[in-house]
Amino acid sequence: MEMRAVYAQCLAEMMEKDKHVVVLDADLSKASGTRNLYERFPGQMFDCGVAEANMASIAAGLSSYGFKPWIESFTPFATRRICDQIAISIVYAKQNVKVVGTDPGISAELNGGTHMSMEDIGVLRSIPGMVIFEPVDEVQLRAAMPVLDAYKGCVYMRLFRKVQPVIFPEDYKFDLFKADLLKEGSDLSIFVSGMMTKDVLDASELLKEQGISAEIINVHTIKPIDRETVIASARKTGAVLTVENHNVIGGLHSAVVEALAEEKIPSVAVGVPDRFGEVGKMPYLRQIMGLTVENVVEQAKKAVSLK
Repeated sequence: MEMRAVYAQCLAEMMEKDKHVVVLDADLSKASGTRNLYERFPGQMFDCGVAEANMASIAAGLSSYGFKPWIESFTPFATRRICDQIAISIVYAKQNVKVVGTDPGISAELNGGTHMSMEDIGVLRSIPGMVIFEPVDEVQLRAAMPVLDAYKGCVYMRLFRKVQPVIFPEDYKFDLFKADLLKEGSDLSIFVSGMMTKDVLDASELLKEQGISAEIINVHTIKPIDRETVIASARKTGAVLTVENHNVIGGLHSAVVEALAEEKIPSVAVGVPDRFGEVGKMPYLRQIMGLTVENVVEQAKKAVSLK
């Protein structure tokens, strides 16, 4: 299923059980996958129009009255456009609001640079108390949604809208604050988030053919990062590669190297160079941004060579 369809299904289940769960969108319910919820839950769905800052403020107000708002928009408009409202009206005021940004990074494709947020994690990661989560597949998303609903505080979810390859088994157990070990290895630790996870698994098979054993860890929660798992794996292998659909500044790579600052372990990054996005389809954007299996292999070998 498309990730947005899974997201909408989970919201429907939560709204059915709890009338305090409400959803606010910025005239993007079709894009977010929640349009049909307006018919089922007319008293729990609110279209705020193309006015994300107002949407965030309304959500903060609803939260102060005991509601559990979810707000949704395209990633740049759910983060950098409303950073102050998230920081002050929601997080500083200790409100219980979930923020969902759709089409992160290059997945915005033909919407181009204005809608292609490469810096959304970096924008929000510096806000005290923020939780930042990026699901990998529909299994993880289904497992995560009730956990996010139960969490008291602000969570930003970075949601790829379309179909994602299934990585996790159906009996997967989700822990919001614990990274997931996908594959054990001895020569290199690869920390990966979001849509790049399948690419890293494919790259690990090519690395294996070249005699490199890669340990793969999905870091679904970038803040607070699971420092214990990151440090333990890096100490074990002695080399680190981070892979993300985000600017190499401010996101997963920054979080990992901050955790490893005192470890003196070489770290290499695969991510978007420090630049804006552009119009293009996914294969083209992957090539120009270096988000390919081939580049993961190349940079993994570089990381191992630095040991």
